[in-house]
Amino acid sequence: MIQEQVNNIIHDYSYFKLYGLVFFYFLFLYFVVAPVFLWFCKFLNRKSIVHKIVEKEVTRKQIGYEMMHSLKSIFIFGFSAFPIVYLIRIGAITLLPDTLLNVILGVSLLTIWNEVHFFVVHRIMHLSFFMRHVHFVHHKSKTPTVYSVYSFHWFEALLLSTIPVTITPFVPFAPTAIFLYPLASVLLNYSGHCNYRFGNGIGPSWQLFGTHHNEHHSKGRKNYGFASNLLDKLHAKLSKKRIVP
Repeated sequence: MIQEQVNNIIHDYSYFKLYGLVFFYFLFLYFVVAPVFLWFCKFLNRKSIVHKIVEKEVTRKQIGYEMMHSLKSIFIFGFSAFPIVYLIRIGAITLLPDTLLNVILGVSLLTIWNEVHFFVVHRIMHLSFFMRHVHFVHHKSKTPTVYSVYSFHWFEALLLSTIPVTITPFVPFAPTAIFLYPLASVLLNYSGHCNYRFGNGIGPSWQLFGTHHNEHHSKGRKNYGFASNLLDKLHAKLSKKRIVP
């Protein structure tokens, strides 16, 4: 039943309707899921389960700035389904059945690919030209918040919106996996911008996924990964090997 509805959307909906669905989906992720995630962090903080990373209070001006640029990004994200649906309709993308295993594996693989894609784009964004003219928008949030997750320059938002279309032509996915991927991605994104972590911040305390990205905002360097610093460590090791004769 669900797969029939998905197939109906993919094959029969106009691109105007598709845009509306995707646009409002991202609005929901931002304006509904974000405050719920923040409330839960504050609840855990009151229970001393998580702790703030940076104690500095964020101003309403910053939140307003983040929401304004996030709305621009969501406008861009609304178009992200177009190339995928087009490639499905011409047979260039194959979809798998919506079994539980296919959905779990699909979301997992898309999340891993997200990490690689984000790392590459993020490294490019820190080149001097892009930092001055594009990425500076995101780094206006010195102390990140859940509302800074989509606070991008339109060009950076466009690059980040290409994550699914850069892998789906080569690897088949279940439709529900593609649909759930933005939710999984944004939850990891919120953990990387919420300014909270498990533990007291001393020693190897448990961290929320993406905690390293909180530090990236305050220092503006290192920790270029999305939800992990594994690629940062790998890049550092490879860089050292190139330097050593």
